[in-house]
Amino acid sequence: MTRKQRRLTLIGTCLAVLGLAVGLVLFALEDSIVFFYSPSDVTEKKIGPGERFRLGGLVEEGSVRRGEGTTVAFAVTDTDKTIPVNYTGVLPDLFREGQGIVTEGKLNAQGVFVADTVLAKHDENYMPPEVADALKKKGVWRHGEAKAGTSEQKSY
Repeated sequence: MTRKQRRLTLIGTCLAVLGLAVGLVLFALEDSIVFFYSPSDVTEKKIGPGERFRLGGLVEEGSVRRGEGTTVAFAVTDTDKTIPVNYTGVLPDLFREGQGIVTEGKLNAQGVFVADTVLAKHDENYMPPEVADALKKKGVWRHGEAKAGTSEQKSY
């Protein structure tokens, strides 16, 4: 074998081993790569009590009930299925009914999601002031679609 053939064989072997390693990692992480499950996904996948995951969706209108201290009960929906959520802690400023959220925690035996983290999702219409200014200079700014530096909310 010449020096060039040995080098090509070594490079080919390294690439094959690297590809195999990446494939095994992706296979092992297949279920946990998802950012969050919607309420419909939770019922379809039959996620059991005690299994930690992220639940995402909209805070159902009329479902927020404040308890003693910082305890809050609400429901998360994807407009198809709804899961009740209990949370003890300080809620984010953007939290309100109809707002998109992601919660992290576990289901209890009664099917209630006990969250230890609640994150309110920003609206997708947010536009930084610098981007809005650049669009105005180019003449492609559409004033009614998004306001610079604010987060307009949609009605769900």
